[in-house]
Amino acid sequence: MKATPLLIYGAYGYTGELIVAEALRRGLRPILSGRNRRALERVAPGVGLEIRAVDLDDESGLRKALDGVTAVLHAAGPFTTTSKPMGRACLEVGVHYLDITGEIPVFEKLAALDTRARDRGVMLLPGTGFDVVPSDCLAAHLKRRLPSGTRLELAIGSDGGGLSRGTTRTMLRHLGRGGIERVAGHLVPAPVGSRRRTVDFGSGPRKAISIPWGDLSTAYHSIGASDIVVFAAYPALMREVATRVHWFGPVLGTMPVQAALHWAVGVFLPPGPSAETRATARSHVWGRLSDAEGQSVSARIAGPEGYALTAVTAVDMAIRALAGEARPGFWTPSRLLGPDYPLSLPGFDREDLS
Repeated sequence: MKATPLLIYGAYGYTGELIVAEALRRGLRPILSGRNRRALERVAPGVGLEIRAVDLDDESGLRKALDGVTAVLHAAGPFTTTSKPMGRACLEVGVHYLDITGEIPVFEKLAALDTRARDRGVMLLPGTGFDVVPSDCLAAHLKRRLPSGTRLELAIGSDGGGLSRGTTRTMLRHLGRGGIERVAGHLVPAPVGSRRRTVDFGSGPRKAISIPWGDLSTAYHSIGASDIVVFAAYPALMREVATRVHWFGPVLGTMPVQAALHWAVGVFLPPGPSAETRATARSHVWGRLSDAEGQSVSARIAGPEGYALTAVTAVDMAIRALAGEARPGFWTPSRLLGPDYPLSLPGFDREDLS
């Protein structure tokens, strides 16, 4: 494939580098962008990719960086901070916007821009990675099986894997804010871990706790689910820590504590899962949709390790946008590409449960 007008912002982050590598593997020649030129130059040495260094606070510079670009794949978090200036610039200059967020406020704010995006002919497609492609498409598959379903339960798990520094820092920023659920169509506060359940992803029962996950927003927009709870199958120690976070919320949100936690992440955590882990670990999503009559359907989907999955799905969706499949307005993965989209990619398996 010849040079293509795709710009990857945040190209030197852990996930950003994986996305660049996948883009090159798929034959793309993306423009690399981010704040730090030297960091960008280290991403793909010898490949000769164009570099456009720009700060998101530089409005005119950002618009200039998008000159000649068809689509942006935004990979620089925290997205609650970074999505607004990038999304605004894309709307102003008419560039399609894709990102890899899993942050609920980002989905909600971009959804509110649907009319403006349609008027501008711009596609807004957040959540093109592990958050929330497999879970959103599984929710849509369940809705196809039970059109009357309104109550959705999802659970996220993995065999192996881990978190990158960037993901960990984003989680730390939200420590003091508590959890969220969707009840009767509204997002309402709920302590992390206030709900618990046992989930079988296919290898036996695992204990899980409720967490604030992107599907609390996307499943509402994708399938109209009015009541949504998302669980995560964490190890025992993580479950207990997570359920006690709300006790210390006001303290954890202060600048000194946040600074200390972010410093510790940089010192004690590796950038992210190793190449071996990404090649061997698996990600899992389980889901159940119920209706007012007591009917329910369940299914589960398994795919590559989360960061490897994100690189594959994000680049694939960007390629589709460049090929003319972009549609103006706000979209979720399943609304744009259908519930079976993950099955078109290598490494995914879905199973309906009785």
